[in-house]
Amino acid sequence: MESTPIPDRPTFPNGYGVPATSDGLLRWDQVEPRLRQAQHYWLSSVRPDGRPHAVPRWGVWLDGRFWYDGAPTTRHTRNVEANPSVTLTLESGTEVVIVEGESHAARAEPDDLGARLAEAFDKYAASGYSPTADSWSGPDGGGLRVIAPRRVLAWFDFPTDCTRFVFGAGSAS
Repeated sequence: MESTPIPDRPTFPNGYGVPATSDGLLRWDQVEPRLRQAQHYWLSSVRPDGRPHAVPRWGVWLDGRFWYDGAPTTRHTRNVEANPSVTLTLESGTEVVIVEGESHAARAEPDDLGARLAEAFDKYAASGYSPTADSWSGPDGGGLRVIAPRRVLAWFDFPTDCTRFVFGAGSAS
């Protein structure tokens, strides 16, 4: 279920030049296409001993969430099983999109979500990855995971358009 997030200004220390008004805030329809169109994402999680872990991931933004898959034995999957809090970022350091949320195991039936995910994952076909609609319907969900965003930070012209999008009852700090 997709929801439209509420935009406002993120909190930065004095001296960064982030405007105090809402003039110039990004709109969600300017940010979300970048999440859909990206080929490479960085997923950051926390190891059980508290050390950070970052890994590049393929995935798709669909229905207001990030969907990805992989073996349950990977370091990042073991991390999020213990602590589901994650950060997902795109590659650019100038057109920035940072998604904060939680990663959870999921399943997708082939006649609905599975078909739509397979179509979205088609962006990786030229790289040799072409999952089918039934790839995530087995008992273990084929390793499918979903990140539901709590908050997204974005800017394309720092500091004038720094925007925080809050989803649902997410924290605004």
